[in-house]
Amino acid sequence: MKPVVSDSANPFSTTGRSRAGEPWVWLAAAGLALGVVMAVGLFLLILVKGSASFWPGRIELLEIRNGESVEKVAGFITRESERKDQDGKLHEEIQVFQGNKDLIGEAFRYVDRALIVKSSRPESLVRVERMEHGPAILKLVAVETPEGRVDAGEAGFDAALEAMEQQSAAMRARVMRIERKQIGAVSRKMQVLEGGGRSGSIGEAERDERRAELQQEFEALKSEAQKIDAELAKSRLTGTTVDGREMVISGDKLVGVFESNKAGFGRRLGEMFHRMWCFLKDDPREANTEGGVFPAIFGTVVMTLVMSLFVTPLGVIAAIYLREYARQGMLVRIVRICVNNLAGVPSIVFGVFGLAFFVYYVGGNIDRWFFADKLPTPTYGTPGILWASLTLAILTLPVVIVATEEALSAVPRGVREAALACGASKWQAIQRVVLPASLPGILTGVILAMARGAGEVAPLMLVGVVKLAPSLPIDDIAPFIHPERKFMHLGFHIYDLGFQSPDAEAAIPMVYATALLLILVVVTLNLAAILIRNRLKKRFAVSSF
Repeated sequence: MKPVVSDSANPFSTTGRSRAGEPWVWLAAAGLALGVVMAVGLFLLILVKGSASFWPGRIELLEIRNGESVEKVAGFITRESERKDQDGKLHEEIQVFQGNKDLIGEAFRYVDRALIVKSSRPESLVRVERMEHGPAILKLVAVETPEGRVDAGEAGFDAALEAMEQQSAAMRARVMRIERKQIGAVSRKMQVLEGGGRSGSIGEAERDERRAELQQEFEALKSEAQKIDAELAKSRLTGTTVDGREMVISGDKLVGVFESNKAGFGRRLGEMFHRMWCFLKDDPREANTEGGVFPAIFGTVVMTLVMSLFVTPLGVIAAIYLREYARQGMLVRIVRICVNNLAGVPSIVFGVFGLAFFVYYVGGNIDRWFFADKLPTPTYGTPGILWASLTLAILTLPVVIVATEEALSAVPRGVREAALACGASKWQAIQRVVLPASLPGILTGVILAMARGAGEVAPLMLVGVVKLAPSLPIDDIAPFIHPERKFMHLGFHIYDLGFQSPDAEAAIPMVYATALLLILVVVTLNLAAILIRNRLKKRFAVSSF
């Protein structure tokens, strides 16, 4: 009869495996779970805060005791907090966004709850969105147009107000088209003409004649834009604040009016989606604290795609050489170590390198060789989206190289030998067998590179990103693609709103909304690449990567 061994003496008695490392396994699992919870919690916080910034809240009319008198304050309650005075007494405070910044001076105000005499939500108070000075909170009085004046409460007031909003939007679009496209085209022709005059390709008499024609065209377009602005200014919206002051908003400054207290849930939900759409399609205004972020979305997507076009072939070629052609030895090991260490270099260092090499050296030489007639005004010797994309391509190159090497090594050796046995050369085997089988792994590296590159901000501040870009890097003006132009980026937009905004409190909702949008843009780009990778996985099933 065999002796019975106790559990303490036999660590394999129950599971057949040693349990000595189980606490570390559970600790690792707990750390992973904590990380997932923190990531999901952060995303949910940004999602809730970002979505809530578009929700049209109710306008509160607060009557506040101010000594012997009572003061009226109207606005949106944005935050509640507590504070202690010098005697240690606790006070409950609410933060009110009162708008009317051009009249009051401060968009926000803190109110002690103990001083509030009465709180109500009058249906007569509305939120008026303006091109300047932020929103206004008013009681509407009248709409004045060239056709006449319609007072609030009359039968045709709502129709007149809606017609004024539509006319303002249409005419502003016309003015923008004139200023950005037509006047911009004249300015570019003028620059080409001046460059031709400096290089001697255009005679002085011909240059003066064409300059006069362009100047005449410019004045005609400018006059047309001024006429539209003057026509818009004839329409006016008049209202009064809660303290009795009158405010007149001309048609060229009016964006929209929303009756927050009168609208039901359906109208408020529709207004929320309308604000989201405007946020996505409009240009920023008021130091980026108002308006939309379309140029930043466009710049982020274009820069990420161009970066991917540069980094993918460079990384794949380098990985193929290191894995397939280079003689494995000390030198190749050193190169691999350098590549891995390159991934840990601070991103701002890549920005300095991009500024010195791409902008000043490469761009400066391009200007001297091909755009000498425009000097001393640089064309490519200044930060732009091309240099930003190349800088981020260098930054993310180690990720693609490492992922591609792993994908190449995962292709079974028998597949290579079979291709060689059929008479294929080494390059033919790599091109037609190894690379197709490695594409899922290569795309994994590209996905990781896109995720990192899209969120970088520090190097972009040196090589092309700006607070406000007047023109997009891709438009409908020949030659349609303008790699020398500066651009806007969602990451820099968040930094600018959070740290450079003249009104930090008013910028907080926009910060959350832009952060949520950046996450969605990165996720969308990554999902597109993942879908392509999964399709390739099904097609080339020989890889074990």
